[in-house]
Amino acid sequence: MIQVYLPIAEMSVDAALIVALGALVGFTSGLFGVGGGFLMTPLLIFLGIPPSVAVGSGTNQIIASSISGVIAHWRRGNVDVRMGGVLLAGGVAGSLLGVLIFNLLKSLGQIDLAIRLAYVVFLAGVGGLMLVESVISMIRSRGAPASSGPRGVERFAWAARLPMPMRFPKSDLTISAVLPLAMGVVVGILVAIMGVGGGFIMVPAMIYLLGMPTQVVIGTSLFQIIFVTIATTFLQATLNHNVDAVLTILLIAGGILGAQWGARLGAKLGGRHLRILLALLVLGVCVGLVDDLATTPAEPFSVLIARER
Repeated sequence: MIQVYLPIAEMSVDAALIVALGALVGFTSGLFGVGGGFLMTPLLIFLGIPPSVAVGSGTNQIIASSISGVIAHWRRGNVDVRMGGVLLAGGVAGSLLGVLIFNLLKSLGQIDLAIRLAYVVFLAGVGGLMLVESVISMIRSRGAPASSGPRGVERFAWAARLPMPMRFPKSDLTISAVLPLAMGVVVGILVAIMGVGGGFIMVPAMIYLLGMPTQVVIGTSLFQIIFVTIATTFLQATLNHNVDAVLTILLIAGGILGAQWGARLGAKLGGRHLRILLALLVLGVCVGLVDDLATTPAEPFSVLIARER
């Protein structure tokens, strides 16, 4: 056991455990096309890392694992760069707004509770919807040829009436740029407040709202996650000072390798299986957070000495 001190979090941790945690989240990133922050931030909180530091530092690991994962998917031709660019434009704007909201909540002393509650609400909603839809889809499609993903635009005819239509050849779609742009803004806000890559929202939205093929969704999601999280990390470090470099380095060390392993396994699994596995993982993390919120702490009251940074 090698103990290292985290200067921003102001605590010591087992270095091997943090590296292994990075590898696990990196594996998840490569497998599902999500940044892994929805898993990283809660796990860091479970280890005792302050939620605000977990959010700021976790985004750095997302960058590393996303780059590693997108390289693997790029080689397979599973990245829609044009769609990623539209999502990125909205994501950068959303990340700036999200950091400002984060700073406001921090000044009010409510940021830790806000982070936990946001995770419970979003994970329960997204995970539940994904699981129900995936199970129904599998039941209905028994005996029918498997498809790479549901054609969401066919079910959301209103999306075709939105302005600014664009053609996305890689995804074989012609849709309004307004929808992916708005999705990017929402994800940018989530990245800043929750320390997530936004993939756990972006992946199902790209599948069920835009109707993109699952395999293309994964690579494209990772592509836009890289640049949105870079912008968010810079803003968090300069405005909120909650990025722990030591914690980040340990997480990155494991995340790069894990993403490669996840991408290789993801290429062997079908789209429906990936969606069900992701839904179960999201719900599992949600249950853990609910338990953490509901459990009475060993020391209900504590006194901390505040210091100026």
